[in-house]
Amino acid sequence: MDKEERKTINQGQEDEMEIYGYNLCRWKLAIVSLGVVCTGGFLLLLLYWMPEWRVKATCIRAAVRDCEVVLLRTTDEFRMWFCAKIRFLSLETHPFLNPKSMTNKVANGHAVHLTENLAEENRHEMNKYSQTQPQQVRYFTHHSVKYFWNDTLHNFDFLKGLDEGVSCTSIYEKHSAGLTKGMHAYRKLLYGVNEITVKVPSVFKLLIKEVLNPFYIFQLFSVILWSTDEYYYYALAIVIMSIVSIVSSLYSIRKQYIMLHDMVAAHSTVRVSVCRVNEEIEEIFSTDLVPGDVMVIPLNGTVMPCDAVLINGTCIVNESMLTGESVPVTKTNLPNPSVDIKGMGDEFYSPEIHKRHTLFCGTTVIQTRFYTGELVKAVVVRTGFSTSKGQLVRSILYPKPTDFKLYRDAYLFLLCLVAVAGIGFIYTIINSILNETGTLTEDGLDLWGIQRVENTRFLLPEENVCNEILVKSQFVACMATCHSLTKIEGVLSGDPLDLKMFEAIGWILEEATEEETALHNRIMPTVVRPAKQLLPESTPAGNQEMELFELPAIYEIGIVRQFPFSSALQRMSVVARVLGDKKMDAYMKGAPEVIASLCKPETVPVDFEKVLEDYTKQGFRVIALAHRKLESKLTWHKVQNISRDVIENNMDFMGLIVMQNKLKQETPAVLEDLHKANIRTVMVTGDNMLTAVSVARDCGMILPQDKVIIAEALPPKDGKVAKINWHYADTLTQCSNSSAIDSEAIPIKLVHDSLEDLQVTRYHFAMNGKSFSVILEHFQDLAPKLMLHGTVFARMAPDQKTQLIEALQNVDYFVGMCGDGANDCGALKRAHGGISLSELEASVASPFTSKTPSISCVPNLIREGRAALMTSFCVFKFMALYSIIQYFSVTLLYSILSNLGDFQFLFIDLAIILVVVFTMSLNPAWKELVAQRPPSGLISGALLFSVLSQIIICIGFQSLGFFWVKQQPWYEVWQPQSDACNTTRSLYWNSSHLYNESNVDTHNIQNYENTTVFFISSFQYLIVAIAFSKGKPFRQPCYKNYFFVVSVMILYVFILLIMLHPVASIDQVLQIVCVPYQWRITMLMIVLVNALVSIMVENFFLDMVLWKVVFNRDKQGEYRFTSTQPPQESVDRWGKCCLSWALRCRKKIPKAKYMYLAQELLVDPEWPPKPQTTTEAKALVKENGSCQIITIT
Repeated sequence: MDKEERKTINQGQEDEMEIYGYNLCRWKLAIVSLGVVCTGGFLLLLLYWMPEWRVKATCIRAAVRDCEVVLLRTTDEFRMWFCAKIRFLSLETHPFLNPKSMTNKVANGHAVHLTENLAEENRHEMNKYSQTQPQQVRYFTHHSVKYFWNDTLHNFDFLKGLDEGVSCTSIYEKHSAGLTKGMHAYRKLLYGVNEITVKVPSVFKLLIKEVLNPFYIFQLFSVILWSTDEYYYYALAIVIMSIVSIVSSLYSIRKQYIMLHDMVAAHSTVRVSVCRVNEEIEEIFSTDLVPGDVMVIPLNGTVMPCDAVLINGTCIVNESMLTGESVPVTKTNLPNPSVDIKGMGDEFYSPEIHKRHTLFCGTTVIQTRFYTGELVKAVVVRTGFSTSKGQLVRSILYPKPTDFKLYRDAYLFLLCLVAVAGIGFIYTIINSILNETGTLTEDGLDLWGIQRVENTRFLLPEENVCNEILVKSQFVACMATCHSLTKIEGVLSGDPLDLKMFEAIGWILEEATEEETALHNRIMPTVVRPAKQLLPESTPAGNQEMELFELPAIYEIGIVRQFPFSSALQRMSVVARVLGDKKMDAYMKGAPEVIASLCKPETVPVDFEKVLEDYTKQGFRVIALAHRKLESKLTWHKVQNISRDVIENNMDFMGLIVMQNKLKQETPAVLEDLHKANIRTVMVTGDNMLTAVSVARDCGMILPQDKVIIAEALPPKDGKVAKINWHYADTLTQCSNSSAIDSEAIPIKLVHDSLEDLQVTRYHFAMNGKSFSVILEHFQDLAPKLMLHGTVFARMAPDQKTQLIEALQNVDYFVGMCGDGANDCGALKRAHGGISLSELEASVASPFTSKTPSISCVPNLIREGRAALMTSFCVFKFMALYSIIQYFSVTLLYSILSNLGDFQFLFIDLAIILVVVFTMSLNPAWKELVAQRPPSGLISGALLFSVLSQIIICIGFQSLGFFWVKQQPWYEVWQPQSDACNTTRSLYWNSSHLYNESNVDTHNIQNYENTTVFFISSFQYLIVAIAFSKGKPFRQPCYKNYFFVVSVMILYVFILLIMLHPVASIDQVLQIVCVPYQWRITMLMIVLVNALVSIMVENFFLDMVLWKVVFNRDKQGEYRFTSTQPPQESVDRWGKCCLSWALRCRKKIPKAKYMYLAQELLVDPEWPPKPQTTTEAKALVKENGSCQIITIT
């Protein structure tokens, strides 16, 4: 076998990895050991940090099937390396099974899909596979997942449960009876313990891991370096700060581990009942569950310890841990294709597709409904880290590395500093040799009214549904039964829309108690009935006895079977029976278009589409109802096993329920703020298209004068290619509560060569989820253009929301997503910035969680984010200047074989730098969201110019002081007896004179140049801190940062005091020498001029001249050649070019794809598409998505 082979595991998945095989090489290990000794352990550290180097340095390549160590590399953009040791699972001591046959089975990877008939399966595997060492199975563990060697695939593969490749039929026929004890023991050996383990590392382990961080290793070398140079106090300060940092980091990391451990450990081990093959009920710990076990769900509910598919009964489940919604969800048993009257085909079971029948790990079963004599059962399909909760925990334990541009720029920034330091190092050596980084509307819907259908015609809209006339109508019966409501502790709970509908009719819902259910031969249905006052009063006949009259006229409806709402199907249905009726009724509700398509055409009014359009244009949410009488041959037992497809067809259309969803009060104002800041907003919703367009108009996302172009894409059919029909929606009169937003128009046509003279109009594209999918598949060239002005995306499924985020990112937009965490998890994860409006565990899907469920958090987050970004830039710039100022101070002093003193370094680093860095980052965000964008990276024109200009200024003034002091008439090469202040003839006696008589300055710290450079550089640190601490437009002014102001003032006063009026003890500690008072005034003048020049350059030249002229920004932060958003990197190229080239750069093609597209579309006469035209995909060149526009005549 090829020793250089490379295999791929988890192919096509998010965690796809390349795998390489290696065997330990003794001679390589010996050489590395010698290298470790020779380098004093540094090589060992390097190999610890680099797993790829560690494996390659100690091992040789081998075939993957025979290797001892595997090297893994992710295939994503990060290309991260991991290594794992091959281990062996021994099966020879298994007491229940034939070891040879079972080992063959596992080793060949066929424990992936386990079946009931064990003996037959074993014989099949023995005949097909063989292995040299049948008692051992090779595997390795990576990120809490075991990968076993699979001879069939000739690769490693993780052990799957019953969630892949298992048909719905086989779940009933082969897995519903349970496992034998032998099979259970065998599977437990393979799958391991059913637990999601979050081990809290010991303090010692965390300490070792933290100490071996490259940063602390660098600090260690720094301490050694400073100590060898006899800067003991400075070295001690580094040690103390490092210890404080390590302790703080250890506390934070351990606290997070403990918190995650406690969250996962809650309810992790409980006692559960499982069914065995002989119908015996066995009680075991949940940690012993394996795929294939049949778990009995207790009556009083439980927290699910695994993922299981329901095969008997019904459960009410709280899935807030996964979805973020605490609304109870009804889970029904998995449809059994073998007993369905009109079988739906033998489809494969999937937890995602069949999530309405799956109980997920970590979710809470609140109640169960069951058959007498038949328990509520579920077949375990996944355990441990393979469960939905396990995958969530794994994503927390092993997150993908962040790839912020700031981090990349920070590394580049550090490399630049290293280069500067290298130059200084070379200079020092030479010198020594010579001299020595749905949310827009209210949460609830209000029932606006209903519009029933009679004789295939719409009646007039009715506002009041709760009346005697309608109480026994099929329309109200549908509203009373077609829902997923349930009572939890006596309180009606469920979907808010269902609650509003049920409350509108004023009916009562009753559920059977545990005792009532046990008395009957069948499951007790949920019963709904009208309140007594709603029933029409009956008067007794003259000859009727009073006793007969006193018996109430009972009208009740029992809900026999429920088919829960499916977002994919956009509907739900129930089978119900009126008390006393022989035939059952089927009721269905859902999206009007879907319901109408499932009804008899003759029952749907001819003006259905027009009426629906009228409602949706006004922003109402419309739900359609349908009904039909079922055949008398359908018994209760048959209904329990029937497919929903058999029920949901050939219905009678009954009419529409019209719901009003009012805008949240803050929505228009928030969107107006975003528009003013030139931040584009896009609506992604599950509602009807016209409803979404109406809401977009009402909230100001689409202005009254704007055009809305609806893209209706149709897939290929009957040999015809895919096509897009373009329709222009009517411009509606804006509602009274809409927001008129004064924003700039989007130029779409050029009438002159000049970019300044544009004939402008605004247009928006709107489409539904089906059209969006067709466009992505068949019109790849057109999709980016639609992303440029797509505003409304309706009827979008969860995966389509994620695809939309990706499509916007593909044209270089930076995308923020605001969702409720229910169906938005994928999109929230994919967006650059995801905001969850749910505080529950689903907020794990997004980096930000809002405490208030409204979009008002969006501008706040952007303001805070921009302020944080500018603060980061501010700190980076300050640290760069600090490094350069101190570096240049040392370089100047090295030229005279001097340096800064030990306590001078300590004063600068602790008293000045540490205090300033901490306080300058406390500026709060600016109160308004502005159109101007901050630079996106450290390597951008404005920031580079800012840093370079301040470096030049500081170097200039420091050099001025250094060389000017040598020109003074009193200057001489300083000696301990030097007396430039004439201290022997005055009452003033410099402390340094006394100090120097008894202490020899072996390092030549005390001299006039040192004192001059120390004072000037100390002021320069404070000057650049003030210059860089800019406020508006992203942060509050620095004078509102009171901690910073007070800190800087105290430092200024202190340095001025010791410079103008020296204190003997302080001079002695800082090793400052006496200089004439006139030179002290001269230094003060140098500092004042330095401050004036630095602040003028930073705040006037850079902000008011360079930013607007060179970088071509107008008052709102936009480029004048286009009105689309400037990309975050739009100014970055200026930092890498000279000024003259930058002035001509306006005419060059923008980097961002969407800006390039905007420029292209400006001169495209065929864009936007004309009304009533069709775009067809070219059949011959399907792969590149080319298309042509054909005008329909």
